[in-house]
Amino acid sequence: MLVSTERRYPMAPLPVPEPFELLETLDALDARKIRFERNRIRLPKGIEGSFGIIRHPGASLAVPITDEGQVVLLRQYRFAVQARLLEFPAGTLEEGEDPLESMQRELGEEAGYSAARWDALGPMLPCPGYSDEVIHCFVARELTPLENPPAGDDDEDLEVLLMSPQELDAQLASGHEWLDGKSVTAWYRAKQLLGLA
Repeated sequence: MLVSTERRYPMAPLPVPEPFELLETLDALDARKIRFERNRIRLPKGIEGSFGIIRHPGASLAVPITDEGQVVLLRQYRFAVQARLLEFPAGTLEEGEDPLESMQRELGEEAGYSAARWDALGPMLPCPGYSDEVIHCFVARELTPLENPPAGDDDEDLEVLLMSPQELDAQLASGHEWLDGKSVTAWYRAKQLLGLA
């Protein structure tokens, strides 16, 4: 599959990390693919304290665009907020999985499409105040509906929707939707790449 590295708005290099010093792990709880830790750490400015962090294996997200210019979205139930959110197909990385390969699999499972063209939009941090999760964002184009989409996860409750870019913008601006941060961020970056911004 083709992954274009050319961008209309090239991203600057990401800042160099400033690691904290781990002094002690006080507690840890594993839950499915994530781990909650309570650590005693020393911050780069020298302050010591106890902080909670969610360790996450990372994820991938795609902004799928049909040949007719329609945006493929999901209306997905999210139990943590007890609501159905408008979002792009995305998924958690399996251990050692490449972000693009993960997204290619998820696009089929969640939306029922394959894509011949993939453009990287760069990584994003969805909740850096308490998690180390990194989401790798892509635009998926030259879509083909799958005759027999692979089965998704048993707990997924979703509906596939098609919207024009204008309809999506209007829906996000309406105030009638919970805004899914990862999807809004990816849509912003995709609009830059596609010349819609």
